[in-house]
Amino acid sequence: MATVFVIGAGPAGLFAAQKIAQAGHEVVIFNRDIKPGGLAEYGIYPVKDKMKIGLRKQFAKVLSLPNVHYFGHVPVGGGSPVTLEALRQFRPAAMVFSVGAQGTKKLGMPGEDAAGVYSAKDYVYHYNLLPPFATQDFSIGKRVAIIGMGNVMVDIARWLIVDCAHAKPEEIIVIARRGPFEAKFDDKEFAHIHEHLDRKAFAQELERVKDRVAAVGQDVTKVADETFPALKKFPDQPLVSPRLTFRFLSTPTAIHPGPDGRIAKLTVADNYLTSKDGKIGCKTSGTSEDLDVDTLIFAIGDKHDPLVGLPCGQWGYVTNPDGTRPCAPYEVFDPETGKLWEGVYVVGWARNASEGLVGIARHDGEVGAGHVIDYLAGKQAPASAPASEIAQFLQRNHIRFVLKTDLPYLYAAEDNEMKTRGLSWFKFSDDDEMLSVIEKAKANSPELVGSPRD
Repeated sequence: MATVFVIGAGPAGLFAAQKIAQAGHEVVIFNRDIKPGGLAEYGIYPVKDKMKIGLRKQFAKVLSLPNVHYFGHVPVGGGSPVTLEALRQFRPAAMVFSVGAQGTKKLGMPGEDAAGVYSAKDYVYHYNLLPPFATQDFSIGKRVAIIGMGNVMVDIARWLIVDCAHAKPEEIIVIARRGPFEAKFDDKEFAHIHEHLDRKAFAQELERVKDRVAAVGQDVTKVADETFPALKKFPDQPLVSPRLTFRFLSTPTAIHPGPDGRIAKLTVADNYLTSKDGKIGCKTSGTSEDLDVDTLIFAIGDKHDPLVGLPCGQWGYVTNPDGTRPCAPYEVFDPETGKLWEGVYVVGWARNASEGLVGIARHDGEVGAGHVIDYLAGKQAPASAPASEIAQFLQRNHIRFVLKTDLPYLYAAEDNEMKTRGLSWFKFSDDDEMLSVIEKAKANSPELVGSPRD
């Protein structure tokens, strides 16, 4: 029996841990956050309670395995005492990194450091109450530009328009490099905000870009049939404030702060569409325009965080370039030495940033786990440090970690707050508060056991 470290407790990491544990190995999970779940806990839209409850039950089953150990509130890399070198001192037989894509992806244009400019991931973390993002300044103005046309854009627009309890914007402008036929959001998700779509402004926008769209064989009269079915289902929908508009064929090129340091204008370059091998692209036309906006959110995907300590290149963490090996896309490779990091693997978004949702992450974690199990087969496993030795190391480094047996106390306290306040959901939004709640609950109810939120 070998010991495998899994770094990150999102869906990919948890289901990888489950498969490795079920194969008879010891698994030690290190998680940056107090709670397990990753984006399944802090990325899914807040009111999707049934989905989250179902996932929490599955994650609880993983953690209930006797050979799975959990250390929450333990970041790896990025200035933490828990570095890759520190983990190696505990002699794991293999390590699986499922840390997601925690880097922020922007466009590298002037003015990106202005106030009021955010990445979608950070903003989603903010309204999903992930510490420390929950308590950081993500103030929203009156005219919000969202760059991107996927489901993340729809979630953010929905939050701002429908569910945010604070001051709402007057207008949300969706900015897309390509045209209306390249929209990537699901109809079911867009249905939550369709009544805010300014249909008159949308028709004018289609008229503005129709010739450039037609140049690649697309017909704007078919938009309602192909990518915006709400136009056909609800043709006479009156406009509900705040309004939602679209700006197609536009690439942001510069941010202009106002006297207060907050974004005041956004320069967008006009694009024309290109078509090659059936794939639609775009190029700038040489003209541009300034838009008055006071908030900008990049919803264009995420990138890997090099501070974790894994070899990182232009496209993220570097994996084995040997395409003849089925396990190659999961094996960490150091391009400087030209050698594999033997026994070190990446799964989920750590392997392929922003690729797919929970189901795809689970599958990728389990495939990666299969390669780990194959790697361990027939090997003489090193004498790895027990979980108690890891706990002592964390204590010496003043890291207030959370064990899997602590989680039911936290979930019970949150459920109690939810019921007391008459809310549909409740989360503590501060790590210190969560740690204190756990300590207090354990002192008052030492007999509490069970799975999180059954």
